Amino acid sequence: MIAAELTTAKNEVFQKGFLDIELDPTLDLFAEIERLKKEKNAVVLAHYYQEPDIQDVADYIGDSLGLAQQADKTTADMIVFAGVHFMAETAKILNPSKKVVIPDLKAGCSLSDSCPPPLFKKFKDQHPDHVVISYINCSAGIKALSDVIVTSSNAKIIVESFPKDQPIIFAPDKNLGAYINKVTGRNMLLWNGACMVHEIFSLEKITKLKIRHPNAKLISHPECEDPILRVSDYIGSTTGLLKYTQSDSSQEYIVATETGILHQMMKANPQKTFIPAPPTNSCACNDCPHMKRNTLEKIYLCMEYETPDIIMDEELRLAAKKPIDRMLEISKKAGL
Repeated sequence: MIAAELTTAKNEVFQKGFLDIELDPTLDLFAEIERLKKEKNAVVLAHYYQEPDIQDVADYIGDSLGLAQQADKTTADMIVFAGVHFMAETAKILNPSKKVVIPDLKAGCSLSDSCPPPLFKKFKDQHPDHVVISYINCSAGIKALSDVIVTSSNAKIIVESFPKDQPIIFAPDKNLGAYINKVTGRNMLLWNGACMVHEIFSLEKITKLKIRHPNAKLISHPECEDPILRVSDYIGSTTGLLKYTQSDSSQEYIVATETGILHQMMKANPQKTFIPAPPTNSCACNDCPHMKRNTLEKIYLCMEYETPDIIMDEELRLAAKKPIDRMLEISKKAGL
């Protein structure tokens, strides 16, 4: 399998050059980004885990499923992807003729990195009777080795679309896979990968927090470890968590996922209180260091210079597109 190329020599030079550019401190970055959108027919897609300023300047904010759906149907000439590299890769897979730029080349993903394609291919070859269902948080190389892609929003529905006696490999997130096994009664074979953000929540600290806030509900992303999920009042995708806080009558929530989503939760529910679930480290909250590499300044610069852009081998792109298309088709039929 040919590996995806996220960069060219030119991209590397420009990315390093960004660090040396001193922007005029009086520059209105919001206005400049809006100007560039119009001039270049560009769209800014941002994940919920981005900084509030980036969310506010984005044309669309969403989770992995929503972002993939938006990338699939956009009419823009340039997609500015404020997220991490596998998300920008997905946009390029769906839009080979469009320019896809990412604000920071080093915005990676610990979950994606936990599943190298050469190792996974050996694992897959050892189980030839299994179909491969992969979480979208993976590289193009893993997608190309998969039969269908899922997100946390549609994983249950897609897994249940296969016969109960069909052996399945689920990659790369063992926690999401274990949760789907539990709610579907399946026994999928799980790859041993995990997200660094969702694995460091402290059950002890959350328990103490619940004592101090007895009326608060704990809502968690299914990438969290099982001890956290067991004591959660609601488990759902990032979008699912946001919608739950809008429809639920409670006034206080402890949120066990990346803290970026709290911005949208507070905007949608200004009268409610949202508390980030504490991690095992000494920080007060739980941020993804990769997501937070993106800044408003970097978005402006990558739009201005149209780089770093995603470069991908066509054979790899076509192989990775098939399971994504299958996911989008199943999701559409399910009304997601």
